[in-house]
Amino acid sequence: MTLIDDIVESRSVSVVGLEKNTGKTECLNYIIRNLPAGRVKVAVTSIGVDGETTDSVTGTSKPEIFLREGMLFSTSEKHYLQRRILSELLDVSDESTALGRVVTARALDYGNLLLSGPSTGKGLGRWIRKMETLGAGLTLIDGAISRLSSASPAISEAMVLSTGAALSANIAELVRKTAHTVGLIMAEKYSGPGYERMSGLEGGGIWNICTDGSIRQVPSGMSALSLASVKDNLARGFAGIYVSGALTDRLVDRIIADGAGDGFEIVARDFTKVFVSPSCVARMERAGIMLKMLMTSRLLAVCVNPVSPNGIILDSSRLCGVLEEKLPVPVYDLFRLDS
Repeated sequence: MTLIDDIVESRSVSVVGLEKNTGKTECLNYIIRNLPAGRVKVAVTSIGVDGETTDSVTGTSKPEIFLREGMLFSTSEKHYLQRRILSELLDVSDESTALGRVVTARALDYGNLLLSGPSTGKGLGRWIRKMETLGAGLTLIDGAISRLSSASPAISEAMVLSTGAALSANIAELVRKTAHTVGLIMAEKYSGPGYERMSGLEGGGIWNICTDGSIRQVPSGMSALSLASVKDNLARGFAGIYVSGALTDRLVDRIIADGAGDGFEIVARDFTKVFVSPSCVARMERAGIMLKMLMTSRLLAVCVNPVSPNGIILDSSRLCGVLEEKLPVPVYDLFRLDS
């Protein structure tokens, strides 16, 4: 199957960049341009502000978001008033952003615009449900690596990751960073003891997974910031540990120091809650510790932009080749495909 086939088979897809200027917006535009006409009704939004003509940090030119006739789109009141596309207003929600309420409309022609949709993960979840009531069979979210909540499996069913020379001008380093993130995204799903109870828990917290299949909460209010004050052993005598909040290097090192070893499972809610370094993952692997996710994401592909804003151009064939060797998903240079 091609990337477009995989996307059409999904109900919601987030496009997320590992760094600014890695080609995320070009990736979204490629998807929109190549979706089969009439096969599925599409709705598009962004968790941040996207579609700017220039990057607010680098000052470099940026592609605008492209829409086709019949597509639904949601953006802020401010950017809706600035649109350069003929459209039919469908809804003005109570969802508010710094740029006003979120407006949903149907494109009546082809055109470009700025997207600035819901600003929170919960807001995106509500937006997806709203688009489904308006008949959308596929929702596309323009996300950002700094706001990974858009790609959480609690919100979007699948995701596409963009990477490129803006992340690193060194191919080996670029591949290492990309492979690390892909490894977290594609970590194995946890289905062991306590799964159902963990799934029903809300808010932050840390829970020991006992050998008898039960789970028990570590002292209430504990987080990575309060580790030093916690005297309980987090690993010895337990089968694993569930971290519903942020999983950090510091917390993992404490778990290892407390005796976690071969077969011990560290369970995170999903990859957007994991903030561990490649060296920390290596320490877990050496100790025989398995990192698993309560909810997993379906990564459809990695898209590559070999050009950085400061003019560095990487060898696309070599970059894609090395990534394909390291990653278990398809790799595309959409700039080359579009040329």
